[in-house]
Amino acid sequence: MEHHKLLDMFRQNEGKYLSGEEISKRLSISRTAVWKQINKLREEGFEFEAVSRKGYRLVHSPDKLDPQRVLQELRTRSFGRHLKLVEVTTSTQEEVRLLAEQGAPSGALVVAEEQTGGRGRQGRKWFSPPRKGVWMSLLLRPERPLSFAPQLTLLIAVAVCRAIRKTSGVDAGIKWPNDLLVQGKKVCGILVESVSEDERIRYCIAGIGIDVNVEARELPADLQPVATSLKIESGQTQDRAALIAAVMNELEELYFLYEQEGFTPIRHLWEALSVTLGKRVTVQTPQEEMSGVADALDESGALVLLDENGEPYTLFSGEVQLA
Repeated sequence: MEHHKLLDMFRQNEGKYLSGEEISKRLSISRTAVWKQINKLREEGFEFEAVSRKGYRLVHSPDKLDPQRVLQELRTRSFGRHLKLVEVTTSTQEEVRLLAEQGAPSGALVVAEEQTGGRGRQGRKWFSPPRKGVWMSLLLRPERPLSFAPQLTLLIAVAVCRAIRKTSGVDAGIKWPNDLLVQGKKVCGILVESVSEDERIRYCIAGIGIDVNVEARELPADLQPVATSLKIESGQTQDRAALIAAVMNELEELYFLYEQEGFTPIRHLWEALSVTLGKRVTVQTPQEEMSGVADALDESGALVLLDENGEPYTLFSGEVQLA
């Protein structure tokens, strides 16, 4: 990893200019290779000032997650306490799957600085650039039948929405079943995958992807009309460690509430944060496309849709588009 050696050089000479010639000598690489390594670091979020005849100077390093900071901010008994931070991974879902099969406890959390194969629902690729977001997966071991899995998705959406509002002041809302939107643009996606045996859940893996400090210019062209970040919406760089801890704190509190009192209190919290209810929507289900007014959540967590004649239809899954 040549560019990491180069980074060490800049850190040892903080505030000073290093010439391309000096770097190429010390690292035994060509001047062209130096330029390539500088660009590689720029892609990772490092910023350099380049002045002719002086060289390069490191002026900004990207936010690096400190696991100790996360642990200091936790108020939980178990959620996030078993914390693994990885620099680069294909997917945090796969990392947690391995931990689950090795017997890791409920509440174990994997956070990645970068995901190369992050995925959303229905296998879609998820944009997760290095050090700009919160890309994490949590292991849950609920003592519930498999039919309860959709309720967990809704519970997690409530917890993340509350944490985002508390830490950033951004007015996020929930689109059924598992996206968080700000001003109609997506800021977070949630993916809950369950592994079951005899119709009971062995464990669930809750994947949470939040666009935190992504700049508007960094979003791919196809995402610019539909995606946003907490930094874009708040105008301020957000503290990712504080956000991760806040999500865990909210989530554990709601999870215990759910274990004790069932889905009803969660449903009321979800309805209060929803940007779906009361709106005209089109829902693409595996079987058909339906339009109507999103009226309520039922006791199972399904969406109740009223058609043109006011007839209710219950939808257990589907892609919702707000009219």
